[in-house]
Amino acid sequence: MSIATLGTASILLLFVLSLASAGFSALGAARRSERLIEAGLQGAYASFALAAFASSLIIYGFVAGDYSIQYVQKTSDAAMPLFYKITSFWGGLDGSMLFWVLLHTLFASLALHANRDRHRELVPHAAAVLSVITAFFAGLLLFIKDPFGVYLLDIPTQGKGLNPLLQNLYMIVHPPSLYLGYVSLAVPYAFGMAALITGQVDAAWQRSVRRWTLFSWMFLTFGLILGGLWAYEELGWGGYWAWDPVENAGLLPWFTVTAFLHSIMIQERRGMMKVWNVSLVIVSFLLTIVGTFMTRSGVVQSVHAFGADPVLAWTFGGFMLAIVLFSFGLVIWRLPLLRSRGELESVLSREFAFLVNNWLFLVAAIFVLGATMWPTFTEWRMILAERYPDLLGWQDPGERVTIGAPFFNRYMRPLGLSLLLLTGVGPLLAWRKTSQVNLVKQFLGPLVAGALTVLVLLALGLGSPWGLACFGLCAFTFWTIVQEFYRGVALRRRQRPQSVLDALIGLVLRARRRYGGYIVHLGVVLMFFGWAGNAYKIERKTTLRPGDTTELGDYVIRHDGLRATEDWQKEMITAHIAVLKDGEQKTTLLPARWWYFQLPEQPTTEVSRYMTFGEDVYVSIQEVDMSTGWTQMSLYINPLVNWIWFGFAVMLAGSLICVGTRKSDGPGEDA
Repeated sequence: MSIATLGTASILLLFVLSLASAGFSALGAARRSERLIEAGLQGAYASFALAAFASSLIIYGFVAGDYSIQYVQKTSDAAMPLFYKITSFWGGLDGSMLFWVLLHTLFASLALHANRDRHRELVPHAAAVLSVITAFFAGLLLFIKDPFGVYLLDIPTQGKGLNPLLQNLYMIVHPPSLYLGYVSLAVPYAFGMAALITGQVDAAWQRSVRRWTLFSWMFLTFGLILGGLWAYEELGWGGYWAWDPVENAGLLPWFTVTAFLHSIMIQERRGMMKVWNVSLVIVSFLLTIVGTFMTRSGVVQSVHAFGADPVLAWTFGGFMLAIVLFSFGLVIWRLPLLRSRGELESVLSREFAFLVNNWLFLVAAIFVLGATMWPTFTEWRMILAERYPDLLGWQDPGERVTIGAPFFNRYMRPLGLSLLLLTGVGPLLAWRKTSQVNLVKQFLGPLVAGALTVLVLLALGLGSPWGLACFGLCAFTFWTIVQEFYRGVALRRRQRPQSVLDALIGLVLRARRRYGGYIVHLGVVLMFFGWAGNAYKIERKTTLRPGDTTELGDYVIRHDGLRATEDWQKEMITAHIAVLKDGEQKTTLLPARWWYFQLPEQPTTEVSRYMTFGEDVYVSIQEVDMSTGWTQMSLYINPLVNWIWFGFAVMLAGSLICVGTRKSDGPGEDA
């Protein structure tokens, strides 16, 4: 039996088994039958085994070079290194869907196994929801996007090769990271639906999925930052975020998950925002499906998208509608049980700050989704106006609208700065109500730090309004975080004699969730510090011959020549660019253009950078004339850009501390 036949058979069995698992789980919960519930759980575990088997078959097809399988032939070739052959598994539409199923069944098995004894009433309902999701994606693989489809005649002898832009070390890790974040959000969604079905809508179900949600958030963040690094080093346009539709698809659930991780603390502490929390879980999962729909259906135009597929678009549309009706139908049914036990007592409270925080994140998600989809909506309007002009009364079909980065930046800057302000304000406010004395005591230091920072920058002539606002708020929030750590360390040292370092470590270990959260906030501040440098960016487009020089800020850029080379996979033209400052050569940069033999029409831009703590000197080449040496270059100075990557590392460290929260860490230890 061939690999393709085995693979298709395993997907068919997976589809049938997941439907059976959903049925057994739902029937077992209704009849309170332990045997049926156990059958449903065993079906969920077996689903992972089948998904792993099918995935191993497609990976074997890539490694063995089985070009009778269409997906293998379209995304791989013999000249590719082994690790790129393996990562071709998720490099195309069909394989990425199978990878989704693999991760989903893995997470479903782990979550159900971990909670089967602690939450016995929730588990069968969660198993039914997770199995239905498995069945949906398995059905897509079986009926629409079979990764094991074969050539019946004229089997090719070589592959077309993976998109050259994806043959990058960041792309080995970036897509799986986003998938880990995306797919794992099905777990909190399933347990949230189980809580609504059973009526157990207290904070217990949230505590059971909080680490899962934090895990999702962590990998979403990791994937987004790695995607930014990939764009920065591979595309050659001098930036790291272009508000591309596929970039935005990964950002959307990040907004709502971040809001959930903040508002869950209010329910644990005050019994408030139950509707908010369950709705954020639903919307977060829904946005992962929306993002998958956007990137795989062709409804948006993007260099990252997989291509148009109307059948897939309608299928995902129906699934999203079913999620909305089922999920919010349960919310409406359980509204009496979701009433808050506490009330908002003052706007000068941490609860109110978190509520505003939630609204800002939700507005950001709605705005980004609406602006991303607006060109598609205008295109649909054009089609309807052309087909049914009299019925709809649209005589002018209009034209497709294009929304670029400047539009997003215009509106997202104030939203981002507002969220940065709340990052600093939240810890300064008390629960319930902050007294006037405490208000002055808490805010004095951060306000002075922010004001002094702005005054110093004005004195230095750095007068960009957005840059000043961002630097000032970074100083305000940074001082807030330092102030919280200082007070905690001072208290521990008063209670017992120990060094500052020992007190700091003990403080973090005692209340990991609270101080891990502060470390995450510190990482956010450092990233905003890096983003603020973009207000002072220097950019030049120029064409140089060997021996020519040009000025770039305080630097002199000299073209020292070109070199043409090749390896078994591609041809390469590399420019030697000297970077000089104050008459001293700092480094030689080696930007290049690569042409892969299998896909010569898709050359790649290989960027070269001179990195310091203060700035990047960034060089990419677009066009090269080997006969004359004329080289068209893009030159940039990106101030503070490396603080973005450093800030992310700090965020990651803080999130790992939060994931390691002990069971004894209660809501009183929250940030």
